[in-house]
This record gives sequence, structure tokens and C-alpha cells, in this order.
Amino acid sequence: MAVVRAAIAPRQPTVAIVLGSGLGFLGDQVENAVRIPYAGIPGFPIPMVEGHAGELIAGTLEGVSVLAQSGRFHLYEGHDPGVAALPVRVFAALGATAVVLTNAAGGIRRTFRPGTLMLIADHINLMFRNPLVGHVVQGDERFPDMSDPYDSALRALARSVAAAEKIPLEEGVYAGMLGPSYESKAEIEMLKRLGADAVGMSTVPEVIAARARGLRCVAISTITNAAAGLGQATLSHHEVLETAERVKGDLGRLVRGIVRALPRD
Repeated sequence: MAVVRAAIAPRQPTVAIVLGSGLGFLGDQVENAVRIPYAGIPGFPIPMVEGHAGELIAGTLEGVSVLAQSGRFHLYEGHDPGVAALPVRVFAALGATAVVLTNAAGGIRRTFRPGTLMLIADHINLMFRNPLVGHVVQGDERFPDMSDPYDSALRALARSVAAAEKIPLEEGVYAGMLGPSYESKAEIEMLKRLGADAVGMSTVPEVIAARARGLRCVAISTITNAAAGLGQATLSHHEVLETAERVKGDLGRLVRGIVRALPRD
């Protein structure tokens, strides 16, 4: 914490941004940037997944002081849920009040095509892991309310930005799975019956931790592939990165628009 605070001083970020697989380009849009490699931050591991750089980026975006996380910690890498949530706790301690999360996900809803952007309305935690289990971390709410984890007002704001920018934006439920293997056809059928519209391997631990710290959350999934049994292509991480590259223009404009439109405290 002290290392990050000293490195970004005198900046005081009000908005945090979490960059998902292949979405690190947004970090390059941060102005007057200070980059802090994870290797220099105590407790931060080095991401082992292609498309995750491994650095915090402090600066301004649309005139707003931001702190971007380029490279997240996935549970399938063997990390404890508390480690996956560590950057979110850093954001809160540094004064951020809202976090914009992005991820790459498989599409379950049949109308979704690779390249679709989905605003997350809610999630189903099938990772069966929770960053709040164990001793209470100072600053965390022990029993946070998860009835509106993806802030309804911020979702309305995101929809307004998308409409103004003429960016097609769907909305749905995200299922969080542990990974790293992709889901089986039977698992996708189960997720459909549970009400999931997309599936991925991140975001859920971070949002739980964010809510425990009182951070408002808004999250966008880039649908990079059809889930198992719903498309012809063999699922691969290469496909994920390819699709993320293709839609980065729309996603970048959407995230920038959300940051610009967020209420200033």
C-alpha cells in the first residue's frame, strides 16, 4: 500500500479500472501515466496469463484521476481469493469510490456473437470461493449486501453512454467459474438453466471485495466466443485475445464515456 501511495503521489484516484484479458490497451489511453510493475508491490504476484501485463497505471482519463489494473489475478493460477481481491482493497484504501471492471467471457445467450459487449446485471458465483472467508480484513464489511452488486445507477449511466456513442450494448447475468479448463457442454446447459448469459473465470471475487469496501461497481464483458456446444470453433485463449483486439474501439469509447460521466464527489 505505502509503495503504491508513494509512487503515485500526489495523485488521488477516484475511479479504478480493472482490465481483462486482451483489454490492456485501455491502460495506454491513461494520460500523464505512472506505471508501477507488480514486481515492486509487496504481496502482488506476477500474472501468468497472456494478455495481462502486470502493472498498476495511475494518471488521468477524461480528466478524471484513475488507477488502472493491467493484469488481474485468477483463482485458477492457484491464488487465494484474498490475493485476487487485493488490488480492489488497494483501490479503496487510496480513495477510489467506484470501479469499472472489464473481462472476456463466453456467450451463453444464443443471440450473442463474438464481439458483443454485455453489461453485467448480476452474477452467479460458481467458483465456490469468496475473498471474505476467514479473518476479517480491516476496512471490510463482514456481511456485505449483494442484492445490487453491479450498481443499478451506474448501469443506467453505462446504457446512456452506449446509446449516446451508438455502441450496441447487451445486458445479462455473468457466471463465474473456477477454470482454467473451459466448460463442458453439460455445464453450459446447466448455466443456461440457472439464468446465466455469459461465463468467465474472473470478476466475481473482485466485485465481492469491492462491495465489502463500499465501492460502486460497473462491469462489462466482451463476448469473445460462443460457449461450449453453441459454436463450431474449438475454444482457445488465442480466440479470446483476437476478439478483444477487434472490439477494442467500442469498448474503449464505452469505458472512457463511463469514466467521464461518473458523478464527481
